[in-house]
Amino acid sequence: MTLKLDKVNRGPHLSTLVASSISREIAQGRLKPGDQLPTEQALATTFGVSRNVVREAIARLRSEGRIWSQQGRGAFVVESNNPTVLTIDYEALQRADSFRNLFELRGILEVQAAAFAAKRRTEADLTAMGDALAGMRAAPYGSVAWLRSDLEFHRTVAEATRNSYMGQFLVFVSERVRESILAAGNQQKSDDMARITLGEHERILAAIRAGDVQEAQEAMRDHLAGAALRVGLDDGEAVAETASPVRHTRLRKAIRKQAAG
Repeated sequence: MTLKLDKVNRGPHLSTLVASSISREIAQGRLKPGDQLPTEQALATTFGVSRNVVREAIARLRSEGRIWSQQGRGAFVVESNNPTVLTIDYEALQRADSFRNLFELRGILEVQAAAFAAKRRTEADLTAMGDALAGMRAAPYGSVAWLRSDLEFHRTVAEATRNSYMGQFLVFVSERVRESILAAGNQQKSDDMARITLGEHERILAAIRAGDVQEAQEAMRDHLAGAALRVGLDDGEAVAETASPVRHTRLRKAIRKQAAG
C-alpha cells in the first residue's frame, strides 16, 4: 500500500487536517475497505504531529463511520463503501460555494431551533447560555476561545430544543462552520464587531428567556445574517431576506470601517 501523506501545516485544527488527509486516501482508493492504517507513531511521524493529534483524528474518523478500531490490533477502514454517518469534507469547505451552502443549512436549522428553545427551555438551559455568553465577553473577539464559547452558546440553544437529533445535527454543522472560519482567518475583527456580535447573542437569549417564539426566530435570523456578513458572505446568498436592514446597515458600516484600517 502506497499512501500519499505529507506533513500538515500548523494551525488550530491539526487533527482535522490529519483526518481529512486520511479520508482522501480512502476516497481515492489508496486505503481500501478492510485495510489497516499505519500505527499511531508512524502517522505522527509522517504528518509531523504528536500522537495525541493522531488519536483525535482517528477518533473523528471513527465517529464519522470511516474506520473502526480495536485495542491491541489498530485501526481499519470500514468494509462498507457507504458509511451511514454524515460527513462534510474539510477540504471541500475551503470552496466558497460549499461554505455558503453549509451556512444556509445552518440557518434553516438554527432559526427553528431558537423557536423550539423559546418554548421548551429550562432554567438550567438559560444558565448555560448565560455562561457561554460570559465566556465570549471574557475572550478576545474572533479568538479560538471566543469561537469555542460561541459554539457552546449555540450548542445550549440546540440542547434546549429537547430534540436530541436536532442537537446532534446542529453541533456537527456549527463545528464545521467554526473550523472553516478559523482556517480561513477571514472573520472581521474590531471592537465594533465584538459589540454588535455580543448584542446579537444577548437578543437571542432575551427572547428565549421570555418564551417569545417569533422574536427568538427573528433574533437568530438576524444573527446568522450578520455572521454571514462577518465572514465575507455578503452577496446576499447566505443572508436571510427577512433579516433586519437597519441592524445590518450598521454592521456593513463597521465592516467597511475595519477594512479602511
